[in-house]
Amino acid sequence: MKTKILFIASLFFIIGCGDDIKKKPKKTVEAKPATPTVKIETPAFDADSAYLYIKEQVDFGPRYPNNEAHGKCAIYLEKKLASFGLETTTQIGKAKTFNNKDITIKNIIGSYNPEATTRVLLFAHWDSRPFADQDSKDMTKPILGANDGATGVGILIEVARQLAITKPSVGVDIIFFDAEDYGQPSSTMVQGSSDSWCLGSQYWAKNPHKKNYTAKYGILLDMVGSKDAFFTKESLSMKYAPQIMNMVWANAQQLGHGNHFVNANTYFVGTDDHQYINEIAGIPSIDIIHYDRNTQNFHPSWHTHNDNMDIIDKNTIKAVGEVLLFTIYKEN
Repeated sequence: MKTKILFIASLFFIIGCGDDIKKKPKKTVEAKPATPTVKIETPAFDADSAYLYIKEQVDFGPRYPNNEAHGKCAIYLEKKLASFGLETTTQIGKAKTFNNKDITIKNIIGSYNPEATTRVLLFAHWDSRPFADQDSKDMTKPILGANDGATGVGILIEVARQLAITKPSVGVDIIFFDAEDYGQPSSTMVQGSSDSWCLGSQYWAKNPHKKNYTAKYGILLDMVGSKDAFFTKESLSMKYAPQIMNMVWANAQQLGHGNHFVNANTYFVGTDDHQYINEIAGIPSIDIIHYDRNTQNFHPSWHTHNDNMDIIDKNTIKAVGEVLLFTIYKEN
């Protein structure tokens, strides 16, 4: 996740709003008693399984473009999606980093039910930061990226496994974007460029894996695995796809996860993968991303060597996974 991002709570932000949010679905039902309640049948999200997929990525070590662990993890991810019957491919591209390095991008793409016309796009970045620019020591050494990268991917792998078992009628495309986290640090004392981040999603948005590809909407997962994670309605999502953001947050509240998905707006300065999916690919997309109430920024482990498996929480993983599955199966 980008060094150039800052979150500032809006005037509407209330720290204790979680309890109030949980009451909203009841009020809606009471206001329309004649409307029948539709029960959405969804598979059970297995947090233990998702946790294992996260750990297996982290076990490769730091996974940044052109290094050995990155190459091995790319093969692992494609094979994992293919093992669940998804139509799978690795999109290869070239890019130049902010420090003038030539890198090979590997976007891992899996399509469930590729013939379906109604499609949902789910995505996360799978690379890890090649330096710990937010750490107080060993800043030039790469990080493991357990939360910032691996967690979103692990959740989506478990979603793919559940799709293969229960086979909904909707089409789902899962993309693991590469080179998201190779952006320019804010401490370089030179002119920064937001386009130095999210190189994989920029490449895919300009070169989709299928001609004229589109989806009904997209959902990005970024830093979604820490304990008591707090997800707000960030401003880029609300600018491009407020209807999708409100729908997903309502789903979360209906499932009882209002303690994580809070009805608060935060201001987003910077960029993330969903920006290019919105602006270039034209697919309305949102970002589920951690907001730290104490620092009004990201989780304290962000871009440090503390971003390891110690901070990953299965309860948070389960909440995010359940919301995704519920959202997908409502499309049936």
